[in-house]
Formats: sequence, C-alpha cells, structure tokens
Amino acid sequence: MSDVFTLPFYLVPVFVVVAILVSAIRVLREYERAVVFMLGRFYKVKGPGLIIVIPLIQQAVKVDLRVRVFDVPPQDVISRDNVSVRVNAVVYYRVVDAEKAVIQVEDYNRATSELAQTTLRSVLGQHELDEMLAEREKLNADLRALLDERTDAWGIKVSAVELKHVDLDETMVRAIAKQAEAERLRRAKIIDAEGEQQAAEKLRQAAQILSTQAEAMQLRYLGALTTIANERTSTIVLPLPVDLITALQRREETKGT
Repeated sequence: MSDVFTLPFYLVPVFVVVAILVSAIRVLREYERAVVFMLGRFYKVKGPGLIIVIPLIQQAVKVDLRVRVFDVPPQDVISRDNVSVRVNAVVYYRVVDAEKAVIQVEDYNRATSELAQTTLRSVLGQHELDEMLAEREKLNADLRALLDERTDAWGIKVSAVELKHVDLDETMVRAIAKQAEAERLRRAKIIDAEGEQQAAEKLRQAAQILSTQAEAMQLRYLGALTTIANERTSTIVLPLPVDLITALQRREETKGT
C-alpha cells in the first residue's frame, strides 16, 4: 500500500520537467522575431521557427516585422503664406531592427505616430499653399525622408508617406476662386492687347508697302470696287483714285503759274 501512495511523488519531477520544456518552446512565424533577455540583460534576437526560452531566467518580447499603416489625425497647419489649412496623411512603416525597436523606445508604434504628426506640421509649415496643392509628390518624399531619418534610431523603416487631404475653410475657398477668376481675366486682356498690337503692326507694314508701290495701291482700289459691287446697295459711291487727284492738283497748279 505504501508503494502505491509514494509512486506519484516520483512522477512529480518528471511532470515539472515536462511542463518547463513545454513552456520553454516557442514557435515564431516567418514575419516574427523574439528579443530575448537573460536575467534582465539583452541576450539575442531569435526566430523565425522553433526557439527555446528558459523560464524564470529568460524573457522574450515578440516583434512583428510586417509593414504597418496608420492614419495621421487631421492637423491644423499654418502655411508659409499664412493660410490656415487642415491636412491628414497615411504612413507606411515596418520594424527592421527588433533589438532597437524594443530597447530604444518604450512603444515604437505610438512614438512613430506622434513623430509623424509633429513632422507633418513642421514640414508643411515651410511651404506655401500652392506648393501643398501642386507638389504633393515632392512633399511626400520630403516627409518620408525626414521621418525615416528620425525613426532610424528605433529600428524603424518608413517606406512611404502619402498626403490624403488638404482642406481649406469656405472663406479661403471663395477667395481662391476670386483670385483665379481675376488671373483668368488678366491673361485674357493680355492676349487681346497682344493681338491688337500684332494687327496694328501688320497694318503699318501694309501702309508702308501701299505708299511706296502705286501698283499695289491700284490693286487695293480695284479690290475695294469689287467688294462694293457685290453688296446689295442702292447707292454706290466711287472714290477717285489718289493718282488722279494728284494729277488734277498738278494741272491746276500749272494753270495758276
């Protein structure tokens, strides 16, 4: 009877060892890494696959290496030309150094989000409204480069930053519409003035040609007569040729002398 009751006590160490081994075994997916600490100090980065973490002696912090995305909340920004706008963006990033992501910053996700907000306000505040609306690709590249540089110490790689919306208040929208209309009218007036200038220049050149060539004047005179004859008018006034008038004037002058 005593052997029956003492047998379970022999099995206790076996169960303890098995339980320790089971709890020590971890399986990490391809996109996961484990930052292992031994007695509070950094030991190594393990994974993916099957790893062993000794209970009570070692602790492991799991890190996901996949690309993460978050929306930057709408930020109120004052542009360089003193226009108030509200902008938001989306940021794509991932962990490239699990050790830094765990040791150098308490919460790399929250830290990256907060840094993205301040960087967005800082960079866009250095540009005018027209640049925000027309040069988004350049602004996206500048934001990504600056944010990537600042998060490098945390083991973070920022792969892309995309501005989503640049919103103006209703008053500013109306002011921009008026400015665009004024610019359109200004350009139209310039085009009209240039057209009149070119037409005047052509007329001046034509007048010079007609004044130096009598044949050209006669052809012009005949063309005018043809145009008048084709019109449906009851009365036709025929102007005298200039050379005929000149000849008559000379004749009168001769008689007078």
